[in-house]
Amino acid sequence: MKMPIERSEGRQPDLMILPLERQVFSGATMGTRYSAVFYARGDAVRSGLNRDLQAAVDAVDAQMSTWKPDSALMRLNRAPTGIWCKMPEELFTVLAAALEIGRLSEGAFDIGVGDLVAAWGFGSQAASSDQKWPDAKTTVARRPAHLCLELDHAQQRVRKLAAVTLDLSGIAKGFGVDELASVLMAHGVEHFLVSIDGELRAAGGKPEGSPWRVAVEKPQTGHRAVEGVIELSEGAVATSGDYRHFVERDGIRYGHTMDPRHGAPLADGPAAVTVMAATCMGGDAWATALLVLGPGTGAELASRQGIEALFIDRLPGTAPDAITSFQSSKEN
Repeated sequence: MKMPIERSEGRQPDLMILPLERQVFSGATMGTRYSAVFYARGDAVRSGLNRDLQAAVDAVDAQMSTWKPDSALMRLNRAPTGIWCKMPEELFTVLAAALEIGRLSEGAFDIGVGDLVAAWGFGSQAASSDQKWPDAKTTVARRPAHLCLELDHAQQRVRKLAAVTLDLSGIAKGFGVDELASVLMAHGVEHFLVSIDGELRAAGGKPEGSPWRVAVEKPQTGHRAVEGVIELSEGAVATSGDYRHFVERDGIRYGHTMDPRHGAPLADGPAAVTVMAATCMGGDAWATALLVLGPGTGAELASRQGIEALFIDRLPGTAPDAITSFQSSKEN
C-alpha cells in the first residue's frame, strides 16, 4: 500500500514532526561542571529543560556538600548520637545505598571517613604547611559507617549509633548524574549522555543507531590522554583514581581516596578502577571500593557481585588501546 502524501499548498498541517537535534547544556555543580548531550525535538530551553537540569544538581549539592555548613549532610554530622534526624528523600536514598555497598564491600567503601578527609587536607579546610598530619604507617581501628548509622525507611529518618563524620564524595556525584538522567527522561528525551567530573550515564545511543563513545582517561598527572574507548548505549560508567586529586608532604604524594582499613590515604593501590553499572550512583561507590581493595581482592569481589570493572595498573601499556568489554566480573 502506498503512503498517501498530499502537497500542503499553503495549508498548515495538523501535526508537525520535528527532527531530532543535538543539544548540549552544561553548568556548575559540586566544585566542577556537569554536561548533558542529548537529542531532542524543538527548543529544549523553552521547555525549561536547562532550568530543571540545573535545579536537580543544585539540590544534590545543597543536601550532600561538606563545603556548605547548612547542607542536610552537615546538619546530620553535627547531630548528637541517639537522635533521629529526618532526611530529604534524595539524601536518604544516597545514605541507604552507601551503607549497603559499605556492607557488601566489608567496609572498603565507607562514608564515615569525614574526619580522615579533613585530617589529611582534602576537606573544606585545605591543609596548611604547618598542619600536623596523622602517621600514615599507623593502622587505626575504625567502625565503618554501616555499623554507626541506623535507618528508618518508613519515616525516612537516620540516627547515629556511634560518633561518625560522614563524607559522600565517593557517591554524591554519581547520584547527581542519575538525577540529570531522570530529568531528561521526564522530559521525554531518549538519547542522551550526561556526566559530572568524568562520571557518566548514557541512554538510547545516538539516533542513527551508533553507541556513545566514552574515553577512559590514562591515569597520569599533567596532560590528559586516552587509555581506551568504551562504546556505550545504556548504563553508567564511573572511575575512581588517585592521579588527579592529591597532596604532597615531605616529598610524599598522598591520594585523596581514604583506606578505611588503615585510617589513611590509600597506598599501593591501582592507578584507577573503572566500573560499568546500571546506575552511576552504584558505579561511583563500587569504583571507590574496588580501588581500595585492589586488583586481587577487588576483582574477586567484583566477580561475586556481578560487577563489571576494569583495573588500570600504574605500569604503562598494561591496558588495551581500545576497550570494548570489561573483564573482572563474569569472565573470571
